[in-house]
Amino acid sequence: MKTALDIIKDIQKKIYFPVYFLAGDEPYYINKISDYIEDNVLEEDEKEFNSTILYGRDVEMSALISKLKSFPMMSNYQLVILKNAQDIPEKDYEPLISYFENPLNSTILVVSYHKKPGKRIKAKLDKIKTGLEYFESVRLRDDKVAAWITQHLQKKGFTCSPKISQILADYLGNDLEKIENELLKLTINVEKGSAINMDDVEANIGISKNFNIFELQSAIATRNQVKAIQISHYFAANTKENSIFKMIPVIYSFFSKVMIYHQLKDKKNRGDVARALKINPYFAGDYETAALKYNATHVLNVIKLLREYDMKAKGVNNQFPEGELIKELIYKIVVLS
Repeated sequence: MKTALDIIKDIQKKIYFPVYFLAGDEPYYINKISDYIEDNVLEEDEKEFNSTILYGRDVEMSALISKLKSFPMMSNYQLVILKNAQDIPEKDYEPLISYFENPLNSTILVVSYHKKPGKRIKAKLDKIKTGLEYFESVRLRDDKVAAWITQHLQKKGFTCSPKISQILADYLGNDLEKIENELLKLTINVEKGSAINMDDVEANIGISKNFNIFELQSAIATRNQVKAIQISHYFAANTKENSIFKMIPVIYSFFSKVMIYHQLKDKKNRGDVARALKINPYFAGDYETAALKYNATHVLNVIKLLREYDMKAKGVNNQFPEGELIKELIYKIVVLS
């Protein structure tokens, strides 16, 4: 299957398909392809009569098919973009799939289907061998986000350390459209060709240089009780930006990897360690340090604490506010576990 970039390159060469079926749970690439087609296939003076945008929740199937089978006016193509196509019930797709099997070459249809298609629809799409470009956009795994951020910045002419990209990933999550919008704040305010530093991140995105989830994880890993508790108090006072629900998965993932580290037979080669833990080799030493501070029993205790406080944060057997839970959890990890 082609990548989003492959499809866009084809469009740049004016290699068009009558049907683009863009599916999956990651909207970023679906929207990139759809927007590029909308902006570039037709000339500006062709768009008024030959460009139509429809939405799945509103579309009337017979009217859509009729539109698809009509011819462009004073243009080689008409463009029809069907957004949120997942809102159309699967049982109503039969006429559209029949059209996919014999589309009009002068119509370019873009179907934006923001989830993985059901087996019935996918099986029928798989049988169509010509005239249809199928693309599935898969949500990026959390452990791949930092590398995506690094690559995105490099394409824009910037560099950053693995630490910076990981801090951004931990703070922003895996919503690529949100990440791109936040990185835009950096790239328009920092001189091109620069190495992004934490001062830039703090000034433009608002992540504290000293009080962020990466620094908290580092303090916990080294059992720096004073620093960990200090950061936990900052988080407790700023739960909107430092939610316990963002914090717990990061620390849980870290200690899960520390447990894997304990089980490794060969810990000498950091490259092998990094591959086993599925991390950037830059961070391998952090897990070595944490393993010295927390034996396997300690790690299990921390994981139990994280699960317990995740349930408390969700309201199970708890009457304390989120900030108090954060302070209590971090204290128990670095002092009592």
